[in-house]
Amino acid sequence: MLETLTIVIGSILMLLGLAGSVLPILPGPPLSFAGLFLLALIKHFSPPLTPTLVIILAIVTVLVIVMDYILPLLGAKKYGSSKWGVWGSVLGMVIGIFFSPLAMLLGAFLGAVVAEWLAGKTKRESLRAGWGVMMGTLFATIMRLGVSGIMIYYFVIVLW
Repeated sequence: MLETLTIVIGSILMLLGLAGSVLPILPGPPLSFAGLFLLALIKHFSPPLTPTLVIILAIVTVLVIVMDYILPLLGAKKYGSSKWGVWGSVLGMVIGIFFSPLAMLLGAFLGAVVAEWLAGKTKRESLRAGWGVMMGTLFATIMRLGVSGIMIYYFVIVLW
């Protein structure tokens, strides 16, 4: 009974983790890791969920959380965005969340462009800054999806 309940809760966490890899409202990889960790506990850290693998995935999860904040900023800075552009992209992303993952990405782009334009940059500079924010956000999203996907893979392999 306990094992079944743990597997159900772990599966829910895995699905929430996958959704959270696209939606910034949910912390994707940490939720996926929590689901995988529960399964490792209930299976007594038997292969392939050895303690070493669980520790490695915990470290990767922490790195992804850190990179999730750094990558959009690096993209923004590389393409000349100011603080206005970064805050505009955050606002645009938050508004886009209510529509779809694609609207969230488009919202980040448009938010950065409008904020940069209102801050006095040329249209070209504003578009360039928006592009940088969007590329950083897209890369961070792909990274979150990849890490959550790896954890889902191990979760399914253990249950198979």
